[in-house]
Amino acid sequence: MAQGTVIHVAPEQPTHAVCVLGTETQLDVFGSAPKGCTSFSINASPGVAVDVAHGPPAKKNPTGSCKWPLDPGLEVSLRMRAASSNTSDQKVQISYYGPKTNPVQALLYVTGVEISLSADTTRTGKVKPTKAGKKQRTWTWGPRGQGAILLVNCDKDSPKAPAMDCADDKVLDREDMQDMSLVTLSTKTPRDFFTKHQLVLHVAKSEMDKVRVFQASRGKQPSGHRVILGPQQPSHPLELPGGQHSTDFYVEGLAFPDANFPGLISLTVSLLDRSNPELPEALVFQDSVVFRVAPWIMTPNTQPPKEVYVCRIFDNEDFLKALSDLAKKANCKLTVCPMEESMDDQWMQDEIEIGYIQAPHKEMHVVFDSPRNRGLKEFPIKCLLGPDFGYVTRGPQTGGITDLDSFGNLEVSPPVTVGKKRYPLGRILIGDSSYPSANSQEMHQALQDFLAAQQVQAPVKLYSNWLFVGHVDEFLSFVPAHTKGFRLLLASPRCCYRLFQEQLREGHGEALLFEGVKKKRQQKIKDILSNKKLREHNSYVESCIDWNREVLKRELGLTERDIVDIPQLFKLHLDFTGTLKAEALFPNMVNMLVLGKHLGIPKPFGPVINGRCCLEEKVRSLLEPLGLHCTFIDDFTPYHLRHGEVHCGTNVRRQPFAFKWWHMVP
Repeated sequence: MAQGTVIHVAPEQPTHAVCVLGTETQLDVFGSAPKGCTSFSINASPGVAVDVAHGPPAKKNPTGSCKWPLDPGLEVSLRMRAASSNTSDQKVQISYYGPKTNPVQALLYVTGVEISLSADTTRTGKVKPTKAGKKQRTWTWGPRGQGAILLVNCDKDSPKAPAMDCADDKVLDREDMQDMSLVTLSTKTPRDFFTKHQLVLHVAKSEMDKVRVFQASRGKQPSGHRVILGPQQPSHPLELPGGQHSTDFYVEGLAFPDANFPGLISLTVSLLDRSNPELPEALVFQDSVVFRVAPWIMTPNTQPPKEVYVCRIFDNEDFLKALSDLAKKANCKLTVCPMEESMDDQWMQDEIEIGYIQAPHKEMHVVFDSPRNRGLKEFPIKCLLGPDFGYVTRGPQTGGITDLDSFGNLEVSPPVTVGKKRYPLGRILIGDSSYPSANSQEMHQALQDFLAAQQVQAPVKLYSNWLFVGHVDEFLSFVPAHTKGFRLLLASPRCCYRLFQEQLREGHGEALLFEGVKKKRQQKIKDILSNKKLREHNSYVESCIDWNREVLKRELGLTERDIVDIPQLFKLHLDFTGTLKAEALFPNMVNMLVLGKHLGIPKPFGPVINGRCCLEEKVRSLLEPLGLHCTFIDDFTPYHLRHGEVHCGTNVRRQPFAFKWWHMVP
């Protein structure tokens, strides 16, 4: 939106003013009136439109001009119909009248200029020329919203670059330039206009470290674009020729929305009058464009998979083979991190979360790197950061973190509607202690602040501190399904006991859990059912999951029909603080890899009845009617015995949502 100044006229001498096309400039007729005058008339050159906000004219003169009474409520405004060819080539004449005075005239000479900032405020992917005065000073959400969008330039388009593209003050190539948002400054003035006037481009000092602006070179070669705004550079005087001229600027974001940054940045051009060298420069006009920095967006299991990531460790060859077969079925690329890169850290899910950022003209994947920083610490930077694959991290890089800061504790639901509130990009789910205590843990506040500040996937806190590792992916998952579009899977001791009781009644009490598993004590169905302590452990676990069940139903707008209970038993043992915590008794089937309709489920090694694992058969009966294909993968030795499963050891890059985030209303 553009803003001009008020013009005061004086009967004693001509007044000179500048008016910008597309703006209404207020003319102070009442305050400038000579003493004793009670009415006025006004005449203007053809290039000036005059509007008088008043009642009907007092009377009409024989010459055809109208008289208006002078009173404090009078409002007179000027609009320029075209830019001036020469300085002061348009004239406005005000005649004042009084009962006891002769008519007094005041002359105003006006120079009309065109000055406007244009950006993709309509979010079409193209910059459309706009005249000053369009409502560009605000940013609004929704399908009819207005306001430009800015990407954090956090990828690395050149392999030779030492860091992310936003870390330097250069435009390396056209690929780098495409990650930026275009702004065009259009000017049309008399030839000598900028001998007495100056244009300054600027951002607020509080925003200068969040953005960088490059002025395009005349040759349009990206390498010739020079930085004019950014850290320690909040303003820049522009050297422009008179006449009609267009200047392009390329804007890159440097920071994501966060607790101390709402994500809005205003780029403003100010017109200064410096015609009198003995006086300070006077502000004549301003035009602004407001950008919102695109949020980082997570993708749920229901989005199509594009690439699976997994680590090679010394004893997971069979696991990798099974995963490779599954990826082929899902028509999905498989990337294996070699042992020398992973440093014997196989927990790919805990190290990273792959999301994306999007503007109307461009989108890119962005990996969110957790602060856990174990063996996979360098993987996201060395192996993922690259062209159109950005990087972001939050939290302390040394010390001060807990298991809840790993990203097995960070999930996102599919799109949901809760009452009348739509979440078209789903809601983020994080595990928490739910109440503070001496030994409780929670996700680092820096991570929570970052996730909440993105606005488009309002986070929900779940209770997960009862688990040995403490991650939400130990008791829940989402799978695509026909009707609602998805089902929520919850680990369920109750469902498992019910299944084992059915097998006992049918005479299968001697069937063994862990049959064929080396170095693992086998357990009969009847012994599991008669184990009172195990029952108590799982009753406690069920109460914790039931608490989350109700939170998920309330916060995601779910009913029982949207939930599938997956049979699972847990056991409690002491953690390093001496607190009893739960972990899966047998491989945790809900901790699965979802690749479209193909599911990679931890092989539970359940009791074999009539040649088939009864746990596998139960899960098939629950999920295959939804159109899903179950593949059970043996992760027992390399993952389960180390407190993780298939999901913990993998990660997936998924297709971004078709829905545009700026169309929603948070």
